[in-house]
Amino acid sequence: MEKRRLGRTGFEVSALGFGGGPVGFLGTDQDRVTNIVNYLLDNGVNFIDTAAGYPGSEEALGNAVNHRRDEYVLVSKCGQAFDDLEGEAWSAQVIEQTVDRALRRLKTDHLDVMLLHGCDQEFLERGEAVEALVKARDAGKIRYAGYSGDNEAGLYAAGLDAIDVIETSVNICDQANIDSLLPEAKGRDIGVIVKRPVANAAWLGVGQQPGFYANYTTSYAERFGAMGLDPADLGGGDWAEIALRFTLAQDGVTTAIVGTTNPDNAKRNIEVAEKGPLPDAAIATIRSAFAEAESASGEAWLGLR
Repeated sequence: MEKRRLGRTGFEVSALGFGGGPVGFLGTDQDRVTNIVNYLLDNGVNFIDTAAGYPGSEEALGNAVNHRRDEYVLVSKCGQAFDDLEGEAWSAQVIEQTVDRALRRLKTDHLDVMLLHGCDQEFLERGEAVEALVKARDAGKIRYAGYSGDNEAGLYAAGLDAIDVIETSVNICDQANIDSLLPEAKGRDIGVIVKRPVANAAWLGVGQQPGFYANYTTSYAERFGAMGLDPADLGGGDWAEIALRFTLAQDGVTTAIVGTTNPDNAKRNIEVAEKGPLPDAAIATIRSAFAEAESASGEAWLGLR
């Protein structure tokens, strides 16, 4: 498995990472989570991403791989308000409690990265949320602070000295951040985690993805249909392979996190990642199709939060 440097953190992480959203939102059985994540670790994946907002995900991952804590880079996300925590969203109070709770749930004494989970730019500008992460970093609870988001808020976050890692959307149906946020992050030596790297399987159409995917499937499916792509024009392979290899090919991307509750898909994701980036000609075709369809739509296709 190819390893890439996560910006100025210095961590060497696998190009393919594991996203913990599906195992939480879909209520995946603990044994299945344990089998999938340990299989990934056994086969070179050393990056795990989760969030306080993924119900049950932190607990499931803590139970699955806490005994192998020195083998992976661990990321979680925070900032939203929860019924069992005191404080308003994006306040120092709620962030401090969320960090402490994540440590307990994930059964570890530190997080390698903690991200602010999609807060609007106004909260970044106030400074309280970022300062809370800096405080957690200085206390040794987290090693690096980061931000998960897109578009102008992502660009603003990338310009903050305290932010060492950005998580953002990059895929065949979500290309706005390729020309804006990725170059900015690279220029500032910020590690980039890509969420939704396979566009939530937009080629399956609306209604074919369960649970939380529904929020994104409609927009991605509409964009995908408008792009009019044919896999035969892209060097072959199925859409899942084309999509992941497209994302991994983008300059500035460190790791692409793919969430799955299916062991067979976990194996397949490793096989695809090991094929390396999509050829330049195929990338150019996909980028051109996106630009033309976006222009025809009459509106900007921004990164989806």
